[in-house]
Amino acid sequence: MVFLAKTRSSEEWKAVSSAISTLVDEATFEASAEGVSFRGMDPSHVALIDINWPNTTFDSYECDTSINFGVRIDEFSKLMKRADKKDFVELSVGADSMLYIKISNGYQREYKMRLIDSTVSSTPLPKLNFNSKATLSASAFDKILTDVQVVSEYITIESAEKRLQFVGKGESGEVDIILGSGNEGLEEINVKEESKSTYSLDYLSKISKAISTSGGSISVEYSSKMPLRLEFRIANVGRIHFYLAPRVQD
Repeated sequence: MVFLAKTRSSEEWKAVSSAISTLVDEATFEASAEGVSFRGMDPSHVALIDINWPNTTFDSYECDTSINFGVRIDEFSKLMKRADKKDFVELSVGADSMLYIKISNGYQREYKMRLIDSTVSSTPLPKLNFNSKATLSASAFDKILTDVQVVSEYITIESAEKRLQFVGKGESGEVDIILGSGNEGLEEINVKEESKSTYSLDYLSKISKAISTSGGSISVEYSSKMPLRLEFRIANVGRIHFYLAPRVQD
């Protein structure tokens, strides 16, 4: 059995582990000839994360048979934080049920981390048809969530032709944010049907802050009173999909 995955930077693993940590404490990665993937749902079954990391995005990649390896995500993240941005990171799984993490860039370290029992999620992805889709810069999306969180625990997203509106209401007051085509931060908007739905800011803020440091863009897709899907495109990773159920009382 051979599994070896090498990246030119630690930032990719940091982004992936940070995203996963917003929902679960333990993660089982699936490695195959095609690449590395992960899918997991939070204990309350409100949010789901689906990661697809193709082999072509690694600096070097070998996997001669499909394997699963489970880690405690906080322990994994601690090791990754020891790597600087420009460090090479190499992961491999040994016959001793240990995960080997080699960090190098002149100064080399090799950690051994005990794997946990692998439990692959059989959670199917929701089959959804989205009526509204908008693409925003990661920084703009994070700013909107932070602005709304000042007054509310929930965010209502409304879309009309060429316009996206974010509303928050709480005991202390209200906030209303409108982005139109051409506004800085809103890169693209496509509305098949006007949509409106409300979601928990706690989940959205955690996943946004976990990934926004990687930059790039975020695609927001939803329909009225239906789950929301965020798509994060991260350089040298591929894509991360995040699904969030709507608030029941809208």
